[in-house]
Amino acid sequence: MKSSMLEINSPVHTGPEKLLAIKKRALMPCVYHFYKDPPQIVSGSGCMLTDHTGREYLDCYSGVSVMNAGHCNPAIIEPTIDQIRTLQHTTTIYLTEPILRLAERLAQLTPGGLCRSFFCASGSEATEGAMALATRHTQRPGIIGFDNALHGRTRWAMNATGLDMWRGDSFPLPDVHHARFGEIDNLKKFVNEHPGEIAAIIVEPIQGNGGIIVPPYEFLSQVRVLCDEHGIMLIFDEIQSGFNRTGRWFACEHFGVVPDIMYVSKALGNGFPIAGFIATENVAQSHNTPGASTYGGNPVCATAALATLDYHESNDLGANAIARGQQLRRALDGFAERFDWIATPRGLGLMLGLPIIESKDQSPDPTQCDALLEALKDRGVLAGKTGAGRNVLTFMPPLIIDEPQISTLINAIEESILQLTPSNPI
Repeated sequence: MKSSMLEINSPVHTGPEKLLAIKKRALMPCVYHFYKDPPQIVSGSGCMLTDHTGREYLDCYSGVSVMNAGHCNPAIIEPTIDQIRTLQHTTTIYLTEPILRLAERLAQLTPGGLCRSFFCASGSEATEGAMALATRHTQRPGIIGFDNALHGRTRWAMNATGLDMWRGDSFPLPDVHHARFGEIDNLKKFVNEHPGEIAAIIVEPIQGNGGIIVPPYEFLSQVRVLCDEHGIMLIFDEIQSGFNRTGRWFACEHFGVVPDIMYVSKALGNGFPIAGFIATENVAQSHNTPGASTYGGNPVCATAALATLDYHESNDLGANAIARGQQLRRALDGFAERFDWIATPRGLGLMLGLPIIESKDQSPDPTQCDALLEALKDRGVLAGKTGAGRNVLTFMPPLIIDEPQISTLINAIEESILQLTPSNPI
């Protein structure tokens, strides 16, 4: 019997069972994965991922809102490969062009007076840098974050995080406080309890890992006013919500509010590790002692980011996020109306969450959410889960996803829901 083309052309893959054994002995025990029987992902193209057996999956999580322009996009990887062949690395202490072109580009794209950038390699670094800039500018120590927020894995960022599962510091920092997201009176209480101490309020315009939570429309404007009244820096974390994920370059644009400092990562590099924080001219002037970053804004990642931004603009990914998000949202609304264990979906653009709840008391149901995640995987769809109760089925596909692919996703969700609804087995 002749071998299939897949068998002829595919490399030999280790397989999930052996990889899980390596993981168990070689990685820290905190590193986890989705699925009881996880597939070994070996390649990606556009909106699709392929496992070691050759099975394809529709990627509806984008590596957690990273691959907004799609996997292995030639328009991004080709100029980046050319850069690797030409100049792979220097640090910021040498003069190169890509980092400066990227800084110029971000100054044009970001709202209001945000105009000066500092680049680093990860979102956690950007969080730390933004908070350090705020404390330096104000000469105050305090930070206020929000419940259910996620800001990173480094110590200060971890302390600003409001999700218990991501707060791994055994000795919490005393100058970091938490308020309730979306409730301005609660935030005012915190500010008034610490007069002259708060350097910054750090907020995700739309909470990602907290369960795709959109605040009341007026909330961010109220926070802006509060900051102005007390000389507090307003910092926006746009790591998950930035770069057309919600249909706008940045989620804060939906609310018409401009921060003093914004930081970004994830989709900026479309898979290449780059992050940065951007500040207004006045605030940036406080970052005036010598500073450098070994990998921040290196020629390769800066080139990838520039190519990514070019692709977003030339293909109008923001408009597609709105159109395909509306298509998916209509279906999710319908499921919430039909099934008593599904709550009202939330989000903007292609940043959508579907809460899975107990039918009897409407409490979070993470077990059923996991079952739905598994059922989708078995139907060739990879989604995410978020929320303080880990019960929000989350959809953040590449922004290049098309109408037939969203229809495929909707059909898979419906079949999976019916499978898990006792009165409607399939």
